[in-house]
Amino acid sequence: MKKIEPDKPQPFHKGRGAASNITGRFAEYTSSRESDGWQTEAEPLERLLTTAIEEKAKSIIATNQSPDIPFTQSINPYRGCEHGCVYCYARPAHAYMDLSPGLDFESKIFFKANAPRLLEQTLRKPSYVCSPIALGANTDPYQPLEKEKGITQALLEVMQQFRQPVTIVTKSQLILRDLPILAEMAQDNLAQVAISVTTLDRDLKRKLEPRTAGPSARLRTIEQLSKAGIPAAVLAAPMIPALNDYELEAILKAGRGSGAERAAYILLRLPHEVAPLFREWLALHYPQRADHVMSLVQQSRGGRDYQSDFSQRRTGTGVFAQLLRQRFIVAIRKLGLNHRRLSLDSSQFKPPPLAGEQQSLF
Repeated sequence: MKKIEPDKPQPFHKGRGAASNITGRFAEYTSSRESDGWQTEAEPLERLLTTAIEEKAKSIIATNQSPDIPFTQSINPYRGCEHGCVYCYARPAHAYMDLSPGLDFESKIFFKANAPRLLEQTLRKPSYVCSPIALGANTDPYQPLEKEKGITQALLEVMQQFRQPVTIVTKSQLILRDLPILAEMAQDNLAQVAISVTTLDRDLKRKLEPRTAGPSARLRTIEQLSKAGIPAAVLAAPMIPALNDYELEAILKAGRGSGAERAAYILLRLPHEVAPLFREWLALHYPQRADHVMSLVQQSRGGRDYQSDFSQRRTGTGVFAQLLRQRFIVAIRKLGLNHRRLSLDSSQFKPPPLAGEQQSLF
């Protein structure tokens, strides 16, 4: 198989993050555009529509033993994400479906309609050992399709019935739809939420994360979650060298001002096909800065675009990564963030009794 290489920058689809449908790493063949010498005008790109595909999941809770991840259980109601964040580390998973981690990832979305039923069945098993379940570990559980499908909402209803603790990471203000459920769970220390704020620059947001809520909307979401008694965190992620890293302190300050109690950051991660997709995006939107950005990325990743070692994949190594880490430490101390540890209570887990003929909540 040929090495994955991005095409030369092409006109991009409005409202989409990736500039192309780069070939997945498992594909037997690759293709690339070549000029035939004719200087013709490029045809306008057709609007790229989203296709929703039902996936019959066989199991619903994924487990991990990764030492750098603060949870052991997670659920992903959707595969692919319409938000279109060009840097998304979940993009390579679409290659397993014989689809592109590029435009396919953000326009061909798989939804697990049977997820709530599977969750209930799993939580009723005598062998199940309760620990917090993370929603949003891979793709956003409140991406646009959730408004129509309501799978995340149904999962939360199951967790509420079973008193199963949950953590959520999202960029979407759609989470406020489920405020009553989350507020009730939070009263019993069963729910926490982190809102990802990548940038406060609306223009950069539109290019980097085209179908996500704007910075102000995300900060208002933190505020409303906090006012409802739901522990809220601000996640400054990803921090991209020479592009948005200068905003780190401003993002943390804005999150704190909106009511966030905790904060975290993650250095840009470019696994597998994400690296050529991101390089293509840089060449299209920030051509004069592209080489500098990637130089700093590689300085923070042992001379490569990415290193997957558990000890450094979230924070990186080298001078730039060390300075970023120190800036974060100084900022959270100054702002009073992360001053107390918040642990969800798994001891309250209790399967509700089945009533009469009723065999399922769904």
